[in-house]
Amino acid sequence: MENILPRREARENAFLLAFSQTFGDVPLAEAILNHEENDEDHPVDGFSKHLLNAYYDHSAEVDDEIRAHLRNWTMERLPRVSLTVLRLAIAEMLFGGENKPGVAINEAVELTKKYGADEDYQFVNGLLGAVARDHGLNDEAAAESAEQ
Repeated sequence: MENILPRREARENAFLLAFSQTFGDVPLAEAILNHEENDEDHPVDGFSKHLLNAYYDHSAEVDDEIRAHLRNWTMERLPRVSLTVLRLAIAEMLFGGENKPGVAINEAVELTKKYGADEDYQFVNGLLGAVARDHGLNDEAAAESAEQ
């Protein structure tokens, strides 16, 4: 039976697997299987897989969102940590189905603080906030539409 992890841990483990994917060209299903076999300290649960699939299924749209919000930068110049965090957070916000952009942004900022360079989290926060605004995403609006 699969473990269900706290969401923060599930996001972090999804990030770690996605980050490792930036160094190779292994299909996602194979990467998940290899990860499950070789990394017992960072298990990938159902939510982690959901986030990874949301990104990989919509990678072109996610990368287009990032490009559209870059100012005086190119994707190639972004640090791998920041790029990976942005990809997963945007996939969660736009394709994850939970409509909690504030949570996705906060978790992305925390991952960037933990794994990225000192000031990268500010860039990640700003870009994700712009994406959320451009798509009319906010936790209050999502909660109101869920109540109707």
